[in-house]
Amino acid sequence: MTLNRRSFLGAVPIASLGLAAGSVHAQYGGAAAANATPAPAMDMDTMVVLAGDSLPRSLATEPARLQALLDKHAKPGDGYLAGGAVAELEAKFSSLLGKEDTVFMPTGTLANHIALRLLCGENRHALVQQESHVYRDESNTVTTLSGINLVPLAPGKAAPALEEIRAAIERAEVGPYPIKVGAIALESPVRRAQGASLTPALVAEIAQTARAKKIPMHLDGARLLLMSGMEDFRVKDYCAHFDTVYVSLYKYLGAPFGGVLSGAKPLMAKARELRHIFGGTIYHGWQAALPALEALDGAEERYARVRAAGERLMAALDRTPGFKVKRIENGSNLAVLEIAPARQAGLEERLQKANVRLSKLNDGKAQLGFNESILRRDTDYLLKALAG
Repeated sequence: MTLNRRSFLGAVPIASLGLAAGSVHAQYGGAAAANATPAPAMDMDTMVVLAGDSLPRSLATEPARLQALLDKHAKPGDGYLAGGAVAELEAKFSSLLGKEDTVFMPTGTLANHIALRLLCGENRHALVQQESHVYRDESNTVTTLSGINLVPLAPGKAAPALEEIRAAIERAEVGPYPIKVGAIALESPVRRAQGASLTPALVAEIAQTARAKKIPMHLDGARLLLMSGMEDFRVKDYCAHFDTVYVSLYKYLGAPFGGVLSGAKPLMAKARELRHIFGGTIYHGWQAALPALEALDGAEERYARVRAAGERLMAALDRTPGFKVKRIENGSNLAVLEIAPARQAGLEERLQKANVRLSKLNDGKAQLGFNESILRRDTDYLLKALAG
């Protein structure tokens, strides 16, 4: 299949990083800051970006990248998200997450909404984190379109305590007008909590309580693979506690859009029906499926290496005068770096020369974000670029 102008325009290419001379504004989901200034010519293939979740890419090279992926697949095309690379991607995610079936979704908002609608059924009362995407960033979609009351827990924190979950269930179930909790939705990692994750031990405890009450669980695992390398974390084991799991395709798997929702076959058959009802059965999804398929191979191992490389760099910075790293408790790929004024002198020039990018300094602090680009250089190289 040859990529022509019309088919490429339908691919919705990835937004390029907004790069300044030696810094890049920290990204949430791959979108650069609106006020970023154009960068001089640079080598994107060797660049290390210590910000965001994904590899740096240039819009100018996206057609060639997509064409190369097309050349590797004999029948990549799908029709209304059936067959081709979309079906292959769905099968690969089912295996990775340990679920019976997987459904391609054009957006994460749709995936989360459909999951909660299916799990709750007529019990339209769901427990969520107050700082979660489904509560804070989806414009009351679940309530507006499906009449589900979202009960926010753990304000200002990543994770609700087990006792908080139990208390919320009891408040619903006990009283003159008992309410059955229809679902518990958990996001991990939590981007509004600087990428903090819910530990496998906590998830297992919450799941045990939920099972005892016959309450199904949904995982907003948009950035799930960024937990790879975390103590006691295995993707399939973590997902086993949830009835449905959503994972993003574009935040760090190189796709221009989309996500997947995984679960039991009967549930996913209903998810496909609802996807169509809500206008999500787009004509083609191969443009997103092909890059995600390519990135998914070995993803757990790669992101475990990213975590290890980030830990090495943070440890080296902590040993270097003029730098202080603030780690996030149960963090995924984010941290805060404090840089003394003396170390800031010449920093832009050093980073530019080394082809390294850092998020914009704010009051002497920068948010560190570790992605696959950190694997392009060793710790000593990166430390020299930062410290001189």
